[in-house]
Amino acid sequence: MAGKLYDWFDTRLKLKPLGQTLLDEPIPGGASWIYVFGSATLFLFCLQATTGMFLALYYVPSPDAAYDTVQFIQQEVQFGWFVRGLHHWGASAVMVAIGLHLLQVYLYGAYKRPREVMWMVGIGLLLLMLTFGFTGYLLPWDQNAYWATQVGTNMVASVPFVGDILVRLLRGGESLGALTLSRFFALHTLFLPSLIVGGILLHLFILRRVGPAGPWNEEEARQRSETFYPRQVYMDAVVMLVLFLVLAVLAGTIEFPLADRADPADHTFTPVPEWYFLFFYQLLKYMSGPLEPLATWGLPILVILGLLLLPFLDRNKERRPRSRPVAVFALTMFLVTIFTLLGISIRDLHALPKVDPSLARGKVLFAQHHCLACHSLHGEGGKVGPDLSYVGDRRTDRDWHIRHLRDPASVSPGSIMPKFPLSDREVNDLASFLLSLKGAAADPTKGALDTEATEYAAVPSVGVAWSCRVCLWAEERKELL
Repeated sequence: MAGKLYDWFDTRLKLKPLGQTLLDEPIPGGASWIYVFGSATLFLFCLQATTGMFLALYYVPSPDAAYDTVQFIQQEVQFGWFVRGLHHWGASAVMVAIGLHLLQVYLYGAYKRPREVMWMVGIGLLLLMLTFGFTGYLLPWDQNAYWATQVGTNMVASVPFVGDILVRLLRGGESLGALTLSRFFALHTLFLPSLIVGGILLHLFILRRVGPAGPWNEEEARQRSETFYPRQVYMDAVVMLVLFLVLAVLAGTIEFPLADRADPADHTFTPVPEWYFLFFYQLLKYMSGPLEPLATWGLPILVILGLLLLPFLDRNKERRPRSRPVAVFALTMFLVTIFTLLGISIRDLHALPKVDPSLARGKVLFAQHHCLACHSLHGEGGKVGPDLSYVGDRRTDRDWHIRHLRDPASVSPGSIMPKFPLSDREVNDLASFLLSLKGAAADPTKGALDTEATEYAAVPSVGVAWSCRVCLWAEERKELL
């Protein structure tokens, strides 16, 4: 039945010549597992495109709705968590696959004449995939996405002459906001897919024109040849199936949770970029100050130009790695540098003290509402209210703190502290923070709250109005006393 259907279409669309072009291409040296990385990258890109289209059915690129729609996909849409998991883990997998593909091409010397243009197109596709990762990172509009993007766009601003223009184009203004999210969504779903599909087609067209390079042993390549179908197709299909199963297991077993909703006022949040950008962020730590422009745009431009011009810089006609010591040494040093920076960054992240998110949010609320105007911490702040330096030692009952925050007079008769308009989560976060204020050795706030209070003093919020009210109550009480 399938054969008859194929013949029916073939008589009308002439499919056999197309199949011969795609499947009967000779592979010098025969099929090999080492050639599967290109097909694996193409498969993962198609998986990203497919899962991205399903996610776009529910996603709304607006600061007011983006976070909620991602939560809706994760919690309410049937299998939404699975599709989002596939998209998340697929983004990492495609970076690994394209890296391995470029590594194999480099080691086999497949960038040499007559394949220079194909190599340059491949480098362009790598840059597009990195841009995919950067633009997609903002879309959930959580704290990590917002502040990591803030850091990334700030680096663009360091580019001389055109940095400010580029940043305004990316952000759609002076700061991250609705236009930024809209532009990143358009780039991620419209512009970049169009460019990368065009790049893939061009890459495959050049491959068909110049042919695969085959093994670095030219004599072996001449002695034996094999068509793309069936063995290489079988190997590629097996790798694609294994990749999908691995990603499905990761998506089904390891949840990728959202951070808190993006808060432009929370300058205390420390973002963590995707792992394939960690080495670059680590490099920035070592090149701060006058050397920062060198790290933000100088070295990246040199590396990109070096990769693009590699076929013209490497004059050695040999393809064997042992006959190309300079090229192999350069690759080794590059990989050692990248993985060393990556390893240091991961080590530093694991060494960071694990902070309870609720406690961290409570500390921010404490600063936002200017509680130091009336209360003191370790000798700093007002004297109207009780000293809160070690309130966690005196009051260990969370319920008492929650009741006190909701209605101070209900647990402290005669209290002049007003009722703050706090949500349930905010009350719990503040209670967590107050419970953490214990002995001086364990106090996580000493030396930090004064800075945060200064930072948030200019932030327009409901807390400012209420803190003014608290100040008025304090002044009136002083006069009465």
